[in-house]
Amino acid sequence: MKHIPPEESLIEYPSQFPIKVMGENVDGFVHAVTVVAKNFDPAFDAATVETRPSSGGKYLGVTITITATSREQLDELYRTLTTHPMVKVVL
Repeated sequence: MKHIPPEESLIEYPSQFPIKVMGENVDGFVHAVTVVAKNFDPAFDAATVETRPSSGGKYLGVTITITATSREQLDELYRTLTTHPMVKVVL
């Protein structure tokens, strides 16, 4: 397996980058995720959000697709999402 130095990236910027966010299926969860997405990608279109409830319905998977412009932007977006109180997992 080839080692990739941190200054190199497998992602070409800008690019459309999907991020899956999991949380409890509660009112306001999708809105909270889209607000964070919009903060990092002003052109983010909430109409592109995909949702999928868990089999028991307790959790909700939300897929957002943002325009990634840099590694720093993605790192900060992941950090912001993972520390959000409504978010359980970010993939």
